[in-house]
Amino acid sequence: MKNQRTKRMANIEALRLLAMLMVVSLHYLAKGELLPALTAPMNAQGYLAWFLEALSIAAVDVYVLISAYFLTETGFRCKRLIGLVCQVLFYTILIPLVMIAIGVVDVHSIQIYDVLQSVLPVNMLQYWFVSAYVLMYLFTPVLNAAVHAMKRTQLRYTIFLILIMESLAKTILPVRLELDNLGYDCLWFMTVYLIAAYIRLYGISFFEKRSASIISYVILVCAIYGVTLIVRAVYLSAGVLENFIEAPFGYNHLLTLGAAIALFYAFRDLTIEGKAAEWICRLSPYTFGVYLLHEELYLRYRWPFWFGAGAIDSPFDLLWHWLLAIVSVLLIGCLIDALRAALFRGAGKVLARTALARKLSEIDLRLSGK
Repeated sequence: MKNQRTKRMANIEALRLLAMLMVVSLHYLAKGELLPALTAPMNAQGYLAWFLEALSIAAVDVYVLISAYFLTETGFRCKRLIGLVCQVLFYTILIPLVMIAIGVVDVHSIQIYDVLQSVLPVNMLQYWFVSAYVLMYLFTPVLNAAVHAMKRTQLRYTIFLILIMESLAKTILPVRLELDNLGYDCLWFMTVYLIAAYIRLYGISFFEKRSASIISYVILVCAIYGVTLIVRAVYLSAGVLENFIEAPFGYNHLLTLGAAIALFYAFRDLTIEGKAAEWICRLSPYTFGVYLLHEELYLRYRWPFWFGAGAIDSPFDLLWHWLLAIVSVLLIGCLIDALRAALFRGAGKVLARTALARKLSEIDLRLSGK
């Protein structure tokens, strides 16, 4: 049974690892100041950097799709939410203390606002993804009740109507819409949740063939890159559409969403066996720790330069440092989070026998309607 589960899940866990590599890529390029302004002349290195950005931009939507795909069936768990918050606090409290201890951060520079960001990271938006995800997760009992009660047509048209507001308008209108938050919020995550639920319950026939999903992903990535360069060319020649140049790099853009769905389908029925499956399933539980580590407030603008972001002066240099950075950060992050998980398992065994644990289980039963 265990081997069957490993074979069945290794494909999605491989996608989870890939999505985190893509997330690290986005942060290395942006926070390493490797993405030149699209409104100015660019060299070959700049064009390559933006292409790597296009390759990676679907990462956030993919990560939410994976989570939502399983949450549609497993539903809300208080222990899972508390575990997530505690995992976040492990990084937001420990890393500043370490940075102060080694002298990188001056303790006298710490303000009340900084303390609040460390002890209330979800409320203070230290990680925008975590804040949006936690809010989405709190809504899972409502979302699951809705998708399981609705007919297929109802769910499909509900998604279409939401996408008109969230995605279609910003995709086709060459203006900056005040409603558009580029997908950096709970509303977009809930939209992706509904799409994942639809995939889980009914599927999307167009992407069922892996060849079609792979080709679609490649085409959509090229479209993101191509549309950006076309709008950029219009701006450079006519001085218009400045606010529309980077539109395809919003998480809620239809091209980005389509790329995420295509990539998800490319892995959904993939078979991975043997040692590869075993190692993938060992590493994947720690991928979220990779995000929490490298995006922590005191590290997010430092670590790209530890991997040579400030010394890159050619396309080859960019490709080499980019690959080294994203793989190294993934492995280091997984190792640190594995140590964190070992500590948490010990604490979890103790807490599992407390009255609090029994009360949380009772709340879960009530939320599930049992």
